[in-house]
Amino acid sequence: MNRTIRRGLCLVALAAGAASQETPPAQLHDELRALAATMEKAINTRDIGTIVSRVTDDVVFTTMNGDVVTGRDAVRAYFTRMMEGPDRVVEEVTTHFEPDDLSVLLDDHTAVAFGSSDDHYVLAHGPSFDMRARWSGTMVRRDGRWDVASFHYSANVFENPILDAQRRLLIQIAVAAVLVAAFVAHTMGRRRKPAAA
Repeated sequence: MNRTIRRGLCLVALAAGAASQETPPAQLHDELRALAATMEKAINTRDIGTIVSRVTDDVVFTTMNGDVVTGRDAVRAYFTRMMEGPDRVVEEVTTHFEPDDLSVLLDDHTAVAFGSSDDHYVLAHGPSFDMRARWSGTMVRRDGRWDVASFHYSANVFENPILDAQRRLLIQIAVAAVLVAAFVAHTMGRRRKPAAA
């Protein structure tokens, strides 16, 4: 057997071996669904340890309030600051992630997902409200396990419960100011009115 034929057979064998090692897309999608369920449960139960364990060392996380945190330690610090201790912002949060479509598999080791979530927030020193949010994320697969490499979380800046509450508060303040001004004008008018002869 000459060298060219041997080389060709080796290439065919290598290609066949690589093809046999590829993970079926259905399995990859099942693994990604399992990761989403794990992260959803961790957020709903305030399990910061699980959240941190399922992100990469160099994760980039853009939060709902516009912070950008990078790395596991920063993710842990963010969730601890927002959800624990006397100065916490959030008393309770529940979420349900709903992807728009199947994750985009760039290869066996990289996937991009995007969708929406229905969130309920109870603030530590304020009201509770429901919010529809949008998210996108990039996941990487190492040693058969998917972890989050980047995640972006945002809400509609033009329509959301916080803005609605601010609008209601401003309307209430305006109505109260008008009523106070009318009362003051009425009172001053009565004082200046001359007595009848």
